[in-house]
Amino acid sequence: MTVLRTKEDTRRIREAGRIVKEVLALLKKRIREGVSTAELDREAEDLIRANEAEPAFKGYKGYPATICASVNEVVVHGIPSGDIVLRTGDIIGVDVGVKKNGFFADAARTFAVGRVDTAARRLIEVTRECLEAGIAQAVEGNRVSDISNAIQMTAQKAGFKEVRKFVGHGIGRNLHEAPEVPNWGEKGKGPELKKGLLLAIEPMINMGTRDIDILDDGWTAVTRDGKLSAHFEETVIVGLKKAEIIT
Repeated sequence: MTVLRTKEDTRRIREAGRIVKEVLALLKKRIREGVSTAELDREAEDLIRANEAEPAFKGYKGYPATICASVNEVVVHGIPSGDIVLRTGDIIGVDVGVKKNGFFADAARTFAVGRVDTAARRLIEVTRECLEAGIAQAVEGNRVSDISNAIQMTAQKAGFKEVRKFVGHGIGRNLHEAPEVPNWGEKGKGPELKKGLLLAIEPMINMGTRDIDILDDGWTAVTRDGKLSAHFEETVIVGLKKAEIIT
């Protein structure tokens, strides 16, 4: 569990967050019909290394790429490929992690490829709202499950399902640290939040069932019913009255 205690550590994590933000901004511009997810992966790695940083995911537990690129029914951990070419009407979740000066930062966005239907756009909007609701609870004195409950209630109120197979997490000197931050739960449970604690809050929200399957590659998680899924994530610093979003 990484709790920031010095100005230098805070500066370093903000620098890692800045690079993640730059990569996501670049990919947003590049996402369009006819682009393969492998092309997005190459551009992301080039930009990370140009900032004298490292792709946090590449090689992590054997993961083969720089980004996760999760199209349509893929919930998370989609492996970029030259065979996966974006089409108008798709949605794509892009997850990016960076290591810089001993600190990790991690964030995800779901983008529309061209014009998408109303249901897909609503799913993206609600998933972003789930993230915002969770971050609003990331203040000193609250409990981890206050974040979790805010995400769950926001998703369910809109008629969607929160994924329970995967969770958010602590982050900092390691990519994944305690505490786990589920996207569901009862208020007032789990570890108490302290100022300076680093968290990666990441709702994954499904249009249909919350149940998922893992494909034979051992990574790609898909909705069991084949319906769409969206994913948003930010790395934040827990504050006294408001969290600081660094990605």
